[in-house]
Amino acid sequence: MGTVTLGVSIAIPEPYGSFLQKRREGFGDPHAHGIPTHVTLLPPTEVDASSLPVIEEHLAEVAALGRPFPMRLSGTGTFRPLSPVVFVNVVEGSAACSWLQKRIRDAAGPLARELQFPYHPHVTVAHGIPEEAMDRAFEELADYEAAWTSAGFALYEQGADGVWRLDREYPFGTEARADVGTEAGTDAEVDAQDPRQAALPRQTGVSRPPATSR
Repeated sequence: MGTVTLGVSIAIPEPYGSFLQKRREGFGDPHAHGIPTHVTLLPPTEVDASSLPVIEEHLAEVAALGRPFPMRLSGTGTFRPLSPVVFVNVVEGSAACSWLQKRIRDAAGPLARELQFPYHPHVTVAHGIPEEAMDRAFEELADYEAAWTSAGFALYEQGADGVWRLDREYPFGTEARADVGTEAGTDAEVDAQDPRQAALPRQTGVSRPPATSR
C-alpha cells in the first residue's frame, strides 16, 4: 500500500483561520494555499498506509481523554535566526496542547516519534520567505488577537501536490479530567520546560526553535 504523510493539528476556527491564511498568502508565502491555519500536535510524519486504522483508533482514544479548553492567540514571535518562521503566539491553551501532543506521540502508540526541538505551540504566518516579508508579517500582526474554545483536533494527510487535506476530525470527550491540566502544567510551566527559554525575551520577538516544520 505504500506510505502516507500525516499530521495532527488543532484547526484555527473561522473567521480567524481564513483571515490568517490570507495574510500568509499576502506576505508571499508559497505554502499558504496548501496549509490550513493550525496549531500542530504531530508534525509531518510518514507512516505505512496499512497502519491508518490503528492510528485512527489511537487518535480517537486520545481525543476521548481530552476535554474542551480555551485557546487565545496574541501578538507575534519568530524562530529566526534558527528557523525562518514568523508565528502568532498561543498565550492560552499551551498546556493542553502539550498534554495532547505527548499522548499522540506516546512511545507505546502507532505515532511514536521524537521531536527535533522541544514542543512549542504556535500558528505559523510566514515561512521561508524573504527577510523583508518576514519582518512585515511580524510587524503587521503584532497586535493580532483571537480567542475561542477548542473542541477537538483533526488528522490531515499531505497529497502528492503538497496540499494538506482533512482526513478525520476527533472531538474531545465531555467529562472534565483533572489530569489534563495538572499533568500538563500551566501555560507558563510549559514554556519553562524548554531550557532554551531562559535567555530569550517573552511574547513578541521570541526566537525559539520549532518542533514542527510549518
